[in-house]
Amino acid sequence: MAVTRSELREKIMIILYQYDLMTSNKVKCDLDKIIKDNVTLENDFVKDMVYGVVTTKQELDTIANSKMIDWDISRIDKTGAAILRLAIYELKYTDTPEVVVINEAIELAKKYSDDSVRKIINAVLDKIIKE
Repeated sequence: MAVTRSELREKIMIILYQYDLMTSNKVKCDLDKIIKDNVTLENDFVKDMVYGVVTTKQELDTIANSKMIDWDISRIDKTGAAILRLAIYELKYTDTPEVVVINEAIELAKKYSDDSVRKIINAVLDKIIKE
């Protein structure tokens, strides 16, 4: 059975969360292994998105921080930060329609983050697309 893009985004968020958790705790990790542990079949979309987010993380954080008032991405839980980075990356570097990116991010936030983080994600993404 084919895996949907929504399901793949959830896997990507989990991979980004695991990688962030390990690197922030200075645990040696292999990004390719984390991907393989989470996605059974080789998938270019997953790899492209994960490596894209990881390599542009500082830029994505700068964008996110510039859209928040008296807050920054380091204060958001790691799942919320992973969702926000993924969405900003997808808005900036892919042709995915903005409405799809925001909807997918909000659905992930509803599932994995609390209401305050969901609202922050929504507000940041809304500001980005209005620019």
